[in-house]
Amino acid sequence: MAEIKIIPKEKEMPKLKKVAAYARVSIDTDQMLHSLSSQVSYFSEFIQSHPDWQYVGVYYDRGETGTKASRGDFQRLLGDAKKGLIDIIITKSLSRFARNTVDCLKSIRELKAIGVDIYFQEQNIHTLSANGEFLITLLAGYAQEESRQCSENVLWRVKKNFNEGRLASKYDCLGYKVENKEFTIIEEEAKTVRKIYDLYLKGYGYYKIAKILNEEGLRGKQGGLWSQSSINQILDNEVYTGTLVLQKTYSENHLTKRRMVNKGEKQKYVVDENHEPIISIEDFNKVQELRALKRKDPSSYVPKGPRRDFIFTGLIKCGICGSTYRHKQGAHKIFWKCNTFLDKGKDYCASTSLRDDCLRKACAKALDITVFDESKFKQNIDFIETYPGNKLVFHFTDGNAKEVEYEPPKKRCEWSIEAINKARERSKLQYAKRKNNTEQN
Repeated sequence: MAEIKIIPKEKEMPKLKKVAAYARVSIDTDQMLHSLSSQVSYFSEFIQSHPDWQYVGVYYDRGETGTKASRGDFQRLLGDAKKGLIDIIITKSLSRFARNTVDCLKSIRELKAIGVDIYFQEQNIHTLSANGEFLITLLAGYAQEESRQCSENVLWRVKKNFNEGRLASKYDCLGYKVENKEFTIIEEEAKTVRKIYDLYLKGYGYYKIAKILNEEGLRGKQGGLWSQSSINQILDNEVYTGTLVLQKTYSENHLTKRRMVNKGEKQKYVVDENHEPIISIEDFNKVQELRALKRKDPSSYVPKGPRRDFIFTGLIKCGICGSTYRHKQGAHKIFWKCNTFLDKGKDYCASTSLRDDCLRKACAKALDITVFDESKFKQNIDFIETYPGNKLVFHFTDGNAKEVEYEPPKKRCEWSIEAINKARERSKLQYAKRKNNTEQN
């Protein structure tokens, strides 16, 4: 009889838990950065001291408030967790993770649904535990209330400074050095400011002024190139007349902290003769009159018809220079063009325009639907990047990305026979002119 040998099953090696940590400081100062460095070192050593854990890394944000969910590394952490790269997230406390109750619980529930545990050390809470979410709801509400109270205290100090005619925070503008809330003229920079006002009063537009300054090697306060928007800001700033206007912008609320232009919602504070002027009141007023005159007929700049909402605004990023795209109204179609290209020209960004209808078709393709759906776009797409060769990269809210190549329309199909014939005639005339110039030389 044959002998049967029983081979015992080999013991499976225990699967290591993939562990990452998250740290954050809200103020980008030397003291806070030292604190952040200490947190990163501590978490790195803590995770690697556990033999049953696999060290993934420490994700951190600096100078970012916890009321915003759009923090760079925070979003990268969530994306990696959703990709299955992380099993456990460790953070110092609930307030380091998030101060906004809604965003905090939304993130926790998303991670809980895919089995990712978050451990808050100070509170000794695991989100996957039975009572984890109940305790977190209470603590998150407390953290949000604490943030609101801090915001109100800051606003009280700001308002007190405004009532006394003083700056509430650091002020930085071309032409002045501000120390201890006192303005001192930097003559070299002041020359550039005077040149901008002088050129505008001579009839030069924003684009032309920016081009002249860039060609002459003159730079802005931070050393950057000039654009139409930066010229507009200089011409719009009454600080150059020695007048200080306080609370021109304000914070929307303690959660979003989005800066809003004050159009009368809040009280403004005007301090006349606060400092030495660079531009006279007379020249400043002449510039404002000229600007108003150029804006007098908006119909020549704004397309006729009902106002449209552009859902792609702020969501298209140039893959060449990193700037955002803005819409431009053509004769019959809407186009999207890079801000750098529009403000500074093709010498600074060689990107091409993107037609709105082509963009919508590409969006439908990225979402695997036949017709563009605005609600699905808002729900699933975070932002879009454009690249040469008619390529778009769609970044989804779940952290994934998808490349789509779109078909630009052929111009000939849209031209009338009359337009084609006119273009041919212009081409012939230009060729004849160049030939004639060549023969004369």
